Amino acid sequence: MKIKNLLLIPALMGTMAIASDYNYEVTPVIGYNVAEGNLNLENEIITGLEAQYNGFDFPIKPEIAVLYSGGVKSEDTLPTNKTNITRFMLNGVYELEGMDSVVPFVKAGVGYETMNRQIAENTDGAFVDAGAGVKIPLTDAIALKVEALYMLKYNKHTTDNKWGDSNLALLAGVTFAFGEKAQKAAPVDGDDDNDGVKNSIDECLQTPPGTSVDTRGCTLDGDDDNDGVTNSADQCPTTEAGVATDELGCKLEADDDKDGVTNALDICPATPFGEAVNEDGCPHNVVLHIKFDHDSSNIAGESDAIMQKYADFLIQNKNYSAKIIGHTDSRGSAAYNQKLSQKRAKSVENMLIEKGAPATSLSSVGEGEANPMADNSTSEGRAHNRRIEAELTKN
Repeated sequence: MKIKNLLLIPALMGTMAIASDYNYEVTPVIGYNVAEGNLNLENEIITGLEAQYNGFDFPIKPEIAVLYSGGVKSEDTLPTNKTNITRFMLNGVYELEGMDSVVPFVKAGVGYETMNRQIAENTDGAFVDAGAGVKIPLTDAIALKVEALYMLKYNKHTTDNKWGDSNLALLAGVTFAFGEKAQKAAPVDGDDDNDGVKNSIDECLQTPPGTSVDTRGCTLDGDDDNDGVTNSADQCPTTEAGVATDELGCKLEADDDKDGVTNALDICPATPFGEAVNEDGCPHNVVLHIKFDHDSSNIAGESDAIMQKYADFLIQNKNYSAKIIGHTDSRGSAAYNQKLSQKRAKSVENMLIEKGAPATSLSSVGEGEANPMADNSTSEGRAHNRRIEAELTKN
């Protein structure tokens, strides 16, 4: 059978569940039936009623349905040759769980089709059916229902293929649920160790009988996890034996660079010892050990890895901005040094952007020879003063 048109399911989305809290569902439906070509019947309008029972504690719910089509014409006989078709069905319905906005379902069963007048080789007969659809909740007890139902009929007058007569019904309706189920009683919250604290909040479920306990059900002023912090002050009462803890009884986190920020929170995990850092473990200023060609703003190729590493930091931490600051030693005129430091800072900014760092998080400035960090009278001091700094700011 060829189907040229598909049923379009409305995109209405609800947020409420339906049916599971009610024993009964009734759905008046209307739709369109597409008959197999060899039945010589015109496609028909269908009306009907579906009724589903949810009272059984079983995933498959029974459904009875009646579908009626009046005045169905033959395609190759006189217009006066019409018949009324009534279909009775008994189906099992399985609803898929886990979705809030729709309730998908599948169904299958058996049925019987009657005609008040035989047309061509069509006659009364049994059929099997299978279908699928969705219910879209409008309230907690009302839902829009759409489905497609395939019916395969046994026709005793068909000599070549007795099971070859099929119909496809596309149906839509409104489901009304009623008969609210009794709610299950909440489980009893016991006190297994008889310490006066319910199991649901008892953090020490095996307290010896007769022991005085705190509000958590733990030995009063004891130290049940042997971490050196009494139960009344211990905010982590089940710390593993032998684990170092803080004054609250909680596991001490590692801090490999000793900057006061634990590894789990430190986004700058290799800060030099003694450097002042912010809450993320990052220093306000850091020297980028970038090398330039002599008396030039061209960045030497050996600095590429350093540039990529700092660009990656800015890519991964978009809540930070960096101001690139260029410095020189005191050789040459102050005006020349100021210009050179600005060009070098700008070169670093541009390369960081080329390597993926957000342009909006970068700026650059040159300070020339104005802020030395070492003595300009020695070659070693001048080398320290010729530097690029990154001033980090949390947005």
